[in-house]
Amino acid sequence: MRFLTDFRGLAASLVFVSSACFLPPVQAQMPQPPEVAARSYLLLDVTANQILAAKDIDSPVEPASLTKLMTEYLVFDALKSKKIDLKQTFGVSERAWKMPGSRMFIDPKMQVPVEDLIKGMIVQSGNDATMALAEGVGGTAENFVKLMNEQAKVLGMKSTSYKNPEGLTEPGHTTTARDLSILSIRLMQDFPDYMGFSAIKKYRYPGTPAANDTNRNTLLFRDPSVDGLKTGHTNAAGYCMIATAKRDFPNLGAAGAPGSRRLLAIVLGAASDSDRANESQKLLNWGYTAFEAVKLFDAGQPVASPSVWKGKSNTVKLGRPQAIVIAIPAGSSAKLQTQVARLDPLVAPFVKGQAVGTLKVSTGAGQPVADIPLVALEAVEEAGILGRAWDSIRLWIK
Repeated sequence: MRFLTDFRGLAASLVFVSSACFLPPVQAQMPQPPEVAARSYLLLDVTANQILAAKDIDSPVEPASLTKLMTEYLVFDALKSKKIDLKQTFGVSERAWKMPGSRMFIDPKMQVPVEDLIKGMIVQSGNDATMALAEGVGGTAENFVKLMNEQAKVLGMKSTSYKNPEGLTEPGHTTTARDLSILSIRLMQDFPDYMGFSAIKKYRYPGTPAANDTNRNTLLFRDPSVDGLKTGHTNAAGYCMIATAKRDFPNLGAAGAPGSRRLLAIVLGAASDSDRANESQKLLNWGYTAFEAVKLFDAGQPVASPSVWKGKSNTVKLGRPQAIVIAIPAGSSAKLQTQVARLDPLVAPFVKGQAVGTLKVSTGAGQPVADIPLVALEAVEEAGILGRAWDSIRLWIK
């Protein structure tokens, strides 16, 4: 048996259904995305973890300087783990000095602080700064590239292969829009303290020429909600951009307070610098207007507390450690319906964070919108021998 319940009365009236009633994922009727002049693109609602629009997101592409996002990831990881620090200086090798393409304009006579190399890599897209960081963190560029590919596997970037740390064209150096979205999200989630580097509009290292001191992400200058992430360009890759924006909305914070909603737009293979910016802005604006974000539950708030057998506790609280937010077509929040699907009976023990069920969200027409995994918010230990024996008898009778 299954019931559908308006999400506004969710906590009090959810009814559980067996796993045999799980529905295959079916996309609800979504707004038509705008025409985007690019080889491939992806618009992701990061807050809701939902793709809003996409084209050829699994097609292999050259990442150009979007490669530097993985270099950032490894450098930020080294900072977070205290292997290096921002004030530490790295030397500049001949190889770094002679890197072609975009440059920070550093040379072998310099000892450059890590913080400045990061700014040179992100703001100026300096290939020389990127190589200096790769050699400083990895020992050699070749070893650093090995670390890049290992990290890509850990993150689940199944279609990515790195050949260098900076993104210059090289056979086999490829990725996909889907993989770039995975990397971008993890970069923001894992290293929030360092994401301010992506929002810097201008930077120049003291003593170097004033050329190339402006961030190529032109959306930073036209849209105050945009705070990253990176641009890239080679003849083979075309003009590429990963732009992310965070805008404030009512009722998305804790206990119904105002909160923020983040979108991520990936545009690959545009024809010009202005095109990649315009198409990215188009996607972001469309995502914020065509879809609305609805928070169903606060972080750690129980969605339901079903009965448990053979446990020290009689119930287990199901929910998510993060707020449960979904993106739906604008104006359709009143039509939302919800249900929880789970195994029955639930038999202890359960560890905190263990997947126990799924919150299924659909529209009033019964079209599924999202399937959200639910986990145990608290551990439930196994009962003693007498308690287990008694529940075994009760289950047998049931």
